[in-house]
Amino acid sequence: MTKTYLKYRTRITFLACFILISWTGLCARLFQIQILNGDRYQKTVIKQAQKKQDVLSVRGNIFDRNGRPLTRNIIHYTLSVNPAKILDKNALANDISNRTGEPKEKYLKKLNSNNQFEYLERNLHRETLGSLVESSYEGLYIEKKYRRYYPHNQIAAQLLGYTNLDDEGISGIEKDYNSYLKGVSGWVYKTKGTSGIIQHKSGMPYQRPINGNNIQLTIDLEYQSILEQELLKRQIDTGAISATGIIMDPETGEIIAMATTPGFNNNEFSSTKAELHRIKSITDQFEPGSTFKVVSAISALSNQLINIENEFNCENGFYQYHTIPIKDHGNDGEGHGMLNLPQIIQYSSNIGIIKIIEEVGPKSLYTTSRDFGFGSKTGINLDGEIPGKLNQFTDWSSVSLGQIAMGHEVGVTALQIANAYCAIANGGYLLKPRIIKQIVDEDNNIIYSENPIIVRKISNEQTMKDLRKMLRSVITNGTGRKADITGWKVAGKTGTAQKWNKGKYSNNKFISNFIGFFPYEKPQLLAFIMLDEPKKPYHWGNEGAAIAFQRVMGRIINMDDNLIPPISNSQDPILDEKYKTFAFKNDIDIQKEKEITPIELSTYSRFSKKTRVPEIRGLSIRKALRRLEESGLKFKLQGKGKIYWQNPKPGILVDKGTICTIGLKS
Repeated sequence: MTKTYLKYRTRITFLACFILISWTGLCARLFQIQILNGDRYQKTVIKQAQKKQDVLSVRGNIFDRNGRPLTRNIIHYTLSVNPAKILDKNALANDISNRTGEPKEKYLKKLNSNNQFEYLERNLHRETLGSLVESSYEGLYIEKKYRRYYPHNQIAAQLLGYTNLDDEGISGIEKDYNSYLKGVSGWVYKTKGTSGIIQHKSGMPYQRPINGNNIQLTIDLEYQSILEQELLKRQIDTGAISATGIIMDPETGEIIAMATTPGFNNNEFSSTKAELHRIKSITDQFEPGSTFKVVSAISALSNQLINIENEFNCENGFYQYHTIPIKDHGNDGEGHGMLNLPQIIQYSSNIGIIKIIEEVGPKSLYTTSRDFGFGSKTGINLDGEIPGKLNQFTDWSSVSLGQIAMGHEVGVTALQIANAYCAIANGGYLLKPRIIKQIVDEDNNIIYSENPIIVRKISNEQTMKDLRKMLRSVITNGTGRKADITGWKVAGKTGTAQKWNKGKYSNNKFISNFIGFFPYEKPQLLAFIMLDEPKKPYHWGNEGAAIAFQRVMGRIINMDDNLIPPISNSQDPILDEKYKTFAFKNDIDIQKEKEITPIELSTYSRFSKKTRVPEIRGLSIRKALRRLEESGLKFKLQGKGKIYWQNPKPGILVDKGTICTIGLKS
């Protein structure tokens, strides 16, 4: 060793040890940072340099049966702050006030709050927001959101329901199908650049949002609009406290329109009473009165306990039924004598239906009522439906049999009574009513759909056919004349029921209701109308609800060219005075009529100069003229208004080119 080394050995050793120890310590520290605490520091770096933002999903929309939108999603912005981070509170409050028109003090109060989070404004449009951005003020947050909007305002408001500020359904279909509609939000990571601007770069993690599913209803927007307009008009005209209506397809169980007035605008739902938001067709029950008499008729005929020729003494309008006096109306206040079942239904005889049901008995009436669906839920896919009221027959009193036969002591919903008459119209099949047609995802893949479901068969086709004839005679010769629509062979039943009030039936509060369908041989549409507490004389079914039915369905017939008028040479049922039962003028087998090729479609018609005059009464003028043109006929209009008569008469053969005179009447 040299003298120089020996001289500096201590220093060299110390320096070498220092370097070694420092390097070891540095390695240990690096090991701690990168290995032991690597995840924690990595998260800290990501938190400082990156920001995870939610990407909102778009709520699914609701459409009518023809694809017309009933809802829309409107983009809006929410302003929120962390008050502690806002340095110039006065400037921010002034800036927002100038944009919204709200007092500056409103925002200063929130900005001076001790809370760590405060909403300043919600539901702001982009135009209102203007150039205001998050970077304008530290601690200000601007969040893009979607708000539900209902373009048709009050139309179908009770059915559709509404959403809250967080776009969650809280009423109606919006609530019942919220899980289908709301979708799943995604997220995206954005990085902060040197300028402080946060932006998304390719390669950063990203989760695509899943938008909500779209729902198509069985509702027709035009039908729904007409129903609501006419219900409100009739409610006002009669002084009723509310009006309810349903339109259904009796062959499929589809609900085409359903409403109660007064309604509300679901864009402004918070400004109306909550009781107006209910779907009263399924949530409220009432005693139907005479519209329930068909249940007794079906019970008697199905069990072959009577036939339609049997006569019953209607006691000239007054009958003491145990402890209750029963009165009949009609026949100028004198009541009726001997009537058979068709006449009892036609004149809506209370005494007659009691005499019939006494032959049937409580067990059969209860069983038939249950078969029609009374006393149980219909199964419609909407929350809030009630089963109504139908006590076990073992719990009935001595007068319950007669009371229920007349439509008292039984509680039904509007949907129950409409669905029961659908079974009469379609030949005896009770169907599950449907409001949802299908649910599709954003790529139009069907994820749920509903088809007609038969719950049970109530009675045979012939019994239902006989009953439809009886219900047609109610319109032509009985209590439902004001529901008739020329050329469309309406069948139906009126109902007037006293309301139960303070332990007894009221003489001043009534339910006026009517249910009908057309054409009665092969019904295409069915509608139920109910007025709650109309003023006299509108409390009678024929004076109150039947007129609303006629107006609603008359407008729909003129609007919807897809409706097919009844066969022109089929005749209305009439009462054979000798046998007091139903017969037909020029009775024709409808099935055979269908099997005969119409002259308009035959090969002969291509070369013949003859054609058959079509039935145009009850059609819109546009459709009537098109039908005459297709038959090779000319036309001449007389008068103004709707089609009232035609000459030559429908069904006869005439030369092509013959002028058909159309009489119009307002």
